[in-house]
Amino acid sequence: MVQICVCRDAQGQPEEWLLMELQGGIEARKQDGLAGKLMGDLQYTKEGVPILIIGHHILYGKVVKLEKPFAVLVKSNSVSSEEAMSTTEVTETKYDVTALIKKKIIFKTRPKPIITNVPKKV
Repeated sequence: MVQICVCRDAQGQPEEWLLMELQGGIEARKQDGLAGKLMGDLQYTKEGVPILIIGHHILYGKVVKLEKPFAVLVKSNSVSSEEAMSTTEVTETKYDVTALIKKKIIFKTRPKPIITNVPKKV
Protein backbone atom coordinates (compact mmCIF):
# COMPACT_ATOMS: atom_id res chain seq x y z
CA MET A 1 0.00 0.00 0.00
CA VAL A 2 1.35 3.43 -0.95
CA GLN A 3 0.35 6.49 1.06
CA ILE A 4 0.98 9.99 -0.26
CA CYS A 5 0.24 13.34 1.37
CA VAL A 6 -1.30 16.09 -0.74
CA CYS A 7 -1.23 19.69 0.52
CA ARG A 8 -3.87 22.43 0.30
CA ASP A 9 -3.16 26.04 1.29
CA ALA A 10 -4.72 27.64 4.39
CA GLN A 11 -4.06 31.04 5.93
CA GLY A 12 -3.37 31.63 9.62
CA GLN A 13 -3.97 28.00 10.60
CA PRO A 14 -2.15 24.73 10.00
CA GLU A 15 -2.59 23.50 6.45
CA GLU A 16 -5.11 20.76 5.79
CA TRP A 17 -3.63 17.79 3.96
CA LEU A 18 -5.26 14.77 2.36
CA LEU A 19 -3.89 11.27 2.57
CA MET A 20 -4.05 9.28 -0.67
CA GLU A 21 -4.20 5.51 -0.37
CA LEU A 22 -3.37 3.43 -3.44
CA GLN A 23 -3.48 -0.35 -3.71
CA GLY A 24 -0.23 -1.63 -5.14
CA GLY A 25 2.93 0.34 -5.82
CA ILE A 26 4.19 3.08 -8.09
CA GLU A 27 7.59 2.67 -9.68
CA ALA A 28 9.66 5.23 -11.57
CA ARG A 29 10.85 4.42 -15.08
CA LYS A 30 14.36 5.50 -14.18
CA GLN A 31 16.29 4.47 -11.07
CA ASP A 32 16.39 8.01 -9.58
CA GLY A 33 13.10 7.56 -7.66
CA LEU A 34 9.88 9.57 -7.38
CA ALA A 35 10.90 12.20 -4.81
CA GLY A 36 10.05 15.72 -6.00
CA LYS A 37 8.54 14.56 -9.29
CA LEU A 38 5.04 14.99 -10.69
CA MET A 39 3.23 11.69 -10.30
CA GLY A 40 -0.13 12.46 -11.87
CA ASP A 41 -3.13 14.76 -11.99
CA LEU A 42 -5.84 14.74 -9.30
CA GLN A 43 -9.25 16.07 -10.33
CA TYR A 44 -12.83 15.91 -9.05
CA THR A 45 -16.00 15.28 -11.03
CA LYS A 46 -19.08 17.48 -10.62
CA GLU A 47 -20.40 14.89 -8.15
CA GLY A 48 -17.22 15.14 -6.05
CA VAL A 49 -15.65 11.82 -7.09
CA PRO A 50 -11.82 12.05 -7.10
CA ILE A 51 -10.09 10.97 -10.30
CA LEU A 52 -6.33 10.34 -10.47
CA ILE A 53 -4.70 10.28 -13.91
CA ILE A 54 -1.24 8.72 -14.01
CA GLY A 55 0.26 8.57 -17.49
CA HIS A 56 -2.24 6.70 -19.70
CA HIS A 57 -4.20 5.28 -16.75
CA ILE A 58 -7.15 6.55 -14.74
CA LEU A 59 -8.22 5.67 -11.19
CA TYR A 60 -11.55 6.44 -9.52
CA GLY A 61 -11.64 6.91 -5.76
CA LYS A 62 -13.72 8.12 -2.86
CA VAL A 63 -13.12 10.59 -0.02
CA VAL A 64 -13.38 9.15 3.51
CA LYS A 65 -13.20 10.95 6.85
CA LEU A 66 -10.52 9.52 9.16
CA GLU A 67 -11.68 8.16 12.52
CA LYS A 68 -8.68 9.74 14.24
CA PRO A 69 -7.07 12.76 12.54
CA PHE A 70 -3.30 13.01 12.16
CA ALA A 71 -1.16 16.02 13.03
CA VAL A 72 2.01 16.68 11.04
CA LEU A 73 4.69 17.84 13.48
CA VAL A 74 8.05 19.49 12.85
CA LYS A 75 10.62 19.05 15.59
CA SER A 76 12.88 21.99 16.37
CA ASN A 77 15.60 22.34 18.99
CA SER A 78 16.56 25.68 20.48
CA VAL A 79 19.57 26.23 22.70
CA SER A 80 19.27 28.67 25.58
CA SER A 81 21.80 29.43 28.28
CA GLU A 82 20.73 29.67 31.88
CA GLU A 83 21.47 32.98 33.58
CA ALA A 84 22.24 31.32 36.89
CA MET A 85 25.77 30.96 38.22
CA SER A 86 26.74 28.35 35.65
CA THR A 87 26.97 28.90 31.93
CA THR A 88 25.18 25.66 31.10
CA GLU A 89 23.32 25.48 27.82
CA VAL A 90 19.87 23.90 27.86
CA THR A 91 18.44 22.32 24.72
CA GLU A 92 14.72 22.85 24.45
CA THR A 93 12.71 20.61 22.11
CA LYS A 94 9.63 22.07 20.47
CA TYR A 95 7.06 20.50 18.12
CA ASP A 96 5.21 22.76 15.70
CA VAL A 97 1.95 21.59 14.13
CA THR A 98 2.30 22.36 10.44
CA ALA A 99 -0.66 20.44 9.03
CA LEU A 100 -3.72 18.39 9.96
CA ILE A 101 -4.92 15.31 8.07
CA LYS A 102 -8.65 14.75 8.56
CA LYS A 103 -9.62 13.00 5.29
CA LYS A 104 -8.17 10.44 2.93
CA ILE A 105 -8.83 9.49 -0.67
CA ILE A 106 -9.00 5.75 -1.28
CA PHE A 107 -8.31 4.29 -4.73
CA LYS A 108 -9.35 0.63 -4.37
CA THR A 109 -9.67 -0.42 -7.99
CA ARG A 110 -7.00 -1.22 -10.53
CA PRO A 111 -6.10 1.57 -12.97
CA LYS A 112 -8.04 1.57 -16.24
CA PRO A 113 -6.28 2.43 -19.50
CA ILE A 114 -7.28 5.65 -21.21
CA ILE A 115 -8.12 4.90 -24.84
CA THR A 116 -8.54 8.02 -26.95
CA ASN A 117 -8.63 6.76 -30.54
CA VAL A 118 -10.13 3.39 -31.48
CA PRO A 119 -9.59 2.50 -35.13
CA LYS A 120 -12.64 1.31 -37.06
CA LYS A 121 -12.58 -2.07 -38.78
CA VAL A 122 -12.27 -1.87 -42.51
